[in-house]
Formats: sequence, structure tokens, C-alpha cells
Amino acid sequence: MSSQLIPTRQRLIQAALELFSAQGVSATTTRQIAEKAEVNEVTLFRNFGNKHGLLLAVLEESAAFKDLGESLVRRATPPGNVYQALKDYASDSLHALERVPEFVRSVVGEADQFPAENRRALGRGVTEANRYVAQYLATVIQQGHLNTYLPAEKLASLLNGMILGYAVIEFTSEFHELWEDRDDFLENLVELFLHGAMSSSAESAINSLQGGFITTEVADLPASLVHEILQQARKWGVRDYALAYVLFGAGLSATEIISLERSHQIYDTQGHFLQITIPGFVRQVPVNQWILGKRYGSFTNNPLIKWLKSRKDAQTAMFLNETGKPISESELQNRWQVWSEGLLTPQGQTPAIAQAQQTWRVEMLMRGISLENLIILTGCDRAQLQPYARRAREKAALEQATRLDHKPG
Repeated sequence: MSSQLIPTRQRLIQAALELFSAQGVSATTTRQIAEKAEVNEVTLFRNFGNKHGLLLAVLEESAAFKDLGESLVRRATPPGNVYQALKDYASDSLHALERVPEFVRSVVGEADQFPAENRRALGRGVTEANRYVAQYLATVIQQGHLNTYLPAEKLASLLNGMILGYAVIEFTSEFHELWEDRDDFLENLVELFLHGAMSSSAESAINSLQGGFITTEVADLPASLVHEILQQARKWGVRDYALAYVLFGAGLSATEIISLERSHQIYDTQGHFLQITIPGFVRQVPVNQWILGKRYGSFTNNPLIKWLKSRKDAQTAMFLNETGKPISESELQNRWQVWSEGLLTPQGQTPAIAQAQQTWRVEMLMRGISLENLIILTGCDRAQLQPYARRAREKAALEQATRLDHKPG
């Protein structure tokens, strides 16, 4: 398309953005902008008054903030991998800033020379980006995937502030040792948010506020209580028995279980596995026939396989409710309450459904799986699994002390 077919105003804004990005605001003259836009300088003054008026239009009409924010919001419906979404947003934001380093340097270094109207426009652009990030975080928090003690707006402000701070430091200083490289910054940024300001409710169900920090308490269940819950579930039918079996035998969260489809099951005489599929991430987990010292069938004949073989419907979901529709997370929670009614943990509390996952993770470590392999099976990182490793060591120490007590002096 000929440049003459593009409206004069848009040609001037685009030319200004390109020159501001390449050589900064102060080093760019109105004559250069007019020449690049193929208009005379008088036309620029007629449309924008002066260079700062043109800069105001660049700030107000650039879609960069809006496009970045909207791309993040799209990831929230349905909510996918929160870690990857935040990392992608931070990475995309940095890419956008890295395309205009001179513009960033000029805005940072010369903002005090801009008219108040320009500074307000810049603030509105940043605020718009912040609004989209806050909208994404609020969506995920509301749907139960995150626990946080800060409002979404504050979290978004911190995230964007850190991203902009990184860009300013990178563009204005050299030879610092604040981080190894860009990827190192991104990894640590997202880790800080997910494990400092936030925690995944699907992976850490029991959180307590101690001294201003959120800590994860691993509260695995004793074998006798686990077997009692499984037996109670069995009394309610083959579907309930299969649900309880997957909770304790595969270590999945309620959210992961309701997303399972019949095609996600893989089994033969050598093993039984489930495929967990979430946007951008797929992993397999074993379905263990041994649960805390007791065997529940075999790889080819266990509660889950019996439930699926009993099905006569055409539904693709692995688990259905009483009306034949895919079971919801709240319905699964209700079934757990039925199985665990009247039962108490050693702490005198009603068992929570998330403790099934915690029990499985501790048991895997107790049975000899390495922390590295548990990271692969769960999709968690080392920091998230460290509390389970500590709990497994604690249990191993108690068992050793008990065995020593049985030996003759």
C-alpha cells in the first residue's frame, strides 16, 4: 500500500514512533519526522502543535499496552498453566520494550521535561496494561487456582513494576550482576509471584500465615485413615470407589481429576497410567495398585478399570455425576465429605480432599522415588516439593526410631 493512502495523522504518528524508538525523543527533530512521513513540517504543527503534542499522540494511540494485556486475558479463559501464562506475559512485555530501547531511555531520562499532559498519558498507558493483568489474576484467583493475601490490582502493579524496572536497568546500565541473563530474571520473577505472593491451591491446600509469610504445611494422612476412606467410598458404588482410588493412587488434585477423559487412561500388564493434559503442558502419572502397604487390584483390574468397564454411555469424561454429566469439582468435594464423614485426622480435624494428594507425594518419597523424578510426575518445581521431602525425612526418622526401640539392648 502506498504511504500516501495512509491518513496523514497516522503517517506522522508511525514516523514519530519509529524515530523515537531508534534515536530517542530529544534527538529526534520535527523536520526528521515530517520528512519520514513525507509531509511538510507545517502539516505536523497543524496536526499536533509541536513535538510533545506528537509524543502525546504516540503514547495515547499506541496499541502496545492494550495488545499485551488482552493476550494475557485470553489465557484466562479457561485458565491454563498460570506459571507459563505469567512468564509469557513478562517475556512478551520485555520483547515489546526491547524493540524500542532508545524510546524507553528517553521517556525515563526526559520525563520531567515533558508537559504534564504527556506524563498523564504515559501513566494511563501503564495503568491500562495493569488493568488487564489484574483482570487475569482476579479470574484465576476467583476460580480457585491461586491463594493470595494481596488484591489482584496490587499484584499486577508489582509485576509490571518489576518488568519495567528490569528494562530500565538493562537499557541504562552495563556490567551489573543482578541476574545472569534475561531468562534468569524471568524465572525468578515468576517464581517469586507464584511462591511468594501466591500459592497454587491445587498443589498446596493447607496454608497458614506465620510471621507475615505464607508457609505450606504438609498434612499427610495415616494409613489406617486412608484405608477407611477407601472402604467408605467402596460402599457407595463403583464410581465412588474409583474416584477415591485415583485420589490416593495417582496423587491428583480435584481440578485434575475432573478434567480427565476416558482416553487419558493407559494400561497393560506392566503398568497403569493417566495422562494429565492442561494448555501448554502434558504429563503422565502412574496409578499405583499399592496404597500405603495395601494392594488394590492390579494394573489391569482395579477400581478405576472396573468403573470404566461398567460404563454404557458415550460421554468422553472419565467421571460422571448421578445425572450422567461430567462431574464437577464441587460434586467431587461433596463425595469426599460423604466418605470421610465421622472420621478425624490425628490433629482432630475432618480430612480435607487435598490431603489425599499430599499423602501420595509423601508416600512416593518414602518408597524411594527421587525428588527430581517427583518433579517430573507432579509438574511442580523443587521449591514446591521441598516441604514434602522434609515430611518424608521426618517420617523415615520416626520409623527408624521405632524399629530401634524394638531391638533388644
